[in-house]
Amino acid sequence: MKDLKLNNVFIPSTVPSKKLMIILHGRGDSSAGFTWLPPFVNMEDMNYLLLDAPNDYYGGYSWYDLAPNQEAGIIDSSQILTEICDELFEEEFDVSQSFLFGFSQGSLLTFEFGARYQKVFAGYMAISGYIYNAEKLLEEMNPEVKNGQWLCTHGTEDGVLPYYTSKAQVKTLQDGGFDIDFKTYEKEHNIDREELDMLVKWIRNISSN
Repeated sequence: MKDLKLNNVFIPSTVPSKKLMIILHGRGDSSAGFTWLPPFVNMEDMNYLLLDAPNDYYGGYSWYDLAPNQEAGIIDSSQILTEICDELFEEEFDVSQSFLFGFSQGSLLTFEFGARYQKVFAGYMAISGYIYNAEKLLEEMNPEVKNGQWLCTHGTEDGVLPYYTSKAQVKTLQDGGFDIDFKTYEKEHNIDREELDMLVKWIRNISSN
């Protein structure tokens, strides 16, 4: 999509549809790093938009700086995503039939942007990430999102983003009334096949309702 504020890969559905999955990569990766996902999901009525993060990072891209300097980048990236989604969901796509998927840094944006966005997606998938400030998110989030379909997964062997830190942050949101299905996998900082099969079933189940 040439008019968007971020470089991207758009993969159209094979049948006319207003369903859209927005895919947010992790630090140092790019939209190209997730072009395998749409064929794996294999839904003929799903459009896919794979976005490049706004900041260059060693041959790839990043959504925000490394700790402890994340906040400015998170805010900037969230604003860009807001503008993009406002444009996408004005007429072309239906947010109530659409999904937000993020891995690692993209997972954080799924929470930090997705929970504040004024429109509610059909489903949110946060894979192997963390939350910048769970308490602040509870204060600032769109309250309608609390009852949305949220799926968060993390690996017990993750050496990049510690499992127990992310689990505790998710529990803070859950204790605040946030409906999140948190699933644990014996994996490192990646996406494994068992997890993928579960994700596809989850997406298809929501899409069919």
